[in-house]
Parts: sequence; C-alpha cells; structure tokens
Amino acid sequence: MHEALLKKDTVNFWKCWRSKLDTRTSNKCTEINGCVDNTIIVNRFAEHFSSSYCCNSNIQADSLREDYEQARGGYYGYPIVDDDLFDTEMICRIISYMKRGKAPGIDGLSIEHLSYSHPALPVLISKLFNLIFACGYVPSGFKQSYIVPIPKIRDCRTKAMKYDDFRGIAISPVISKIFEHFYT
Repeated sequence: MHEALLKKDTVNFWKCWRSKLDTRTSNKCTEINGCVDNTIIVNRFAEHFSSSYCCNSNIQADSLREDYEQARGGYYGYPIVDDDLFDTEMICRIISYMKRGKAPGIDGLSIEHLSYSHPALPVLISKLFNLIFACGYVPSGFKQSYIVPIPKIRDCRTKAMKYDDFRGIAISPVISKIFEHFYT
C-alpha cells in the first residue's frame, strides 16, 4: 500500500486496501473440516503440513544421508576466485529488484527494511556473505521459515473446506533470499 501511495497509484492502493483491510470483501475461511476454533485449526494445519514434508522411509533417508556424508568428505569444491565473491553493487541491485509487499520472515524483516536502511547495510551484507562462502557454513537462521496455508480454491464461504484444499507457502528470511538470488 505504501508503494502505491507514494506513486499516487490509486487503483493499486485501493486494490491492496480491499485485499488486506476491508472486512466487507474478506474471503477468509472461518471453518475447516467442521472446526471453527483457531487454536485447533492451527494445530491441525501443523500436523497436516508436517506429515506432508516427512520422508517416506527412514531407512532410505538414513542410507541417502550416509551416501551424502561419504561423498562430502572427499569434496573440496572449486577454488574461490574474485568473480565468485559477493560485492556490494550486486547486493544493492538484488535488494532493489526484489518484489515489495511480501510477508516478513520469521525474524520480522521484510525487503522494505533493507531497501530503506542505511547505505552501509549492503556493504555489511556482502561481507557477511563472503564470510559464509569462505567458511562453508550456512547460519541456522537461514534455514528457519514458517508455512502459511493458502486456499487452492477461490470461494471459502460456500464450500466446506478441508486441510487438503490448502497449499503451504514457506516464508523464508529476507537475508537468505538475497543470498539465494545472488547466483540465479
């Protein structure tokens, strides 16, 4: 909404307003599998998505993990050259091209925080990324995300909704998204 307001784009401003704040046009699902209690619904979504993202066979998963660890033991990777290093200009470009208005990550940061921050931040981010690259260690915060259920169908009010009628969207930290965008 903020971007549309700054650009004096009334069409997109009111479209965003209605989708996020107007209760008259809200299409939120209030009942799922016959349940209306938010706490129960959240817990059942957690069970549903955790069962969707688990391995089919623990024996096969352990075998694959062993194979990976054996292959990784002898892997040294390519030598680091200057073209592989993260530079401030590229970080600034990635930040400027990322889409605004997305949900913040589990750390509470959104791309707007980085775009409107002090100009020294991209310098610090590039130094952080170069350290990550040189050490070969990915911070645990990069691996944390949360899943938001999005209805697959348009009309939640007239159809009885089930947990299978939702798809999960993983919301990752914005710093890790910048790291991923660097090589895409």
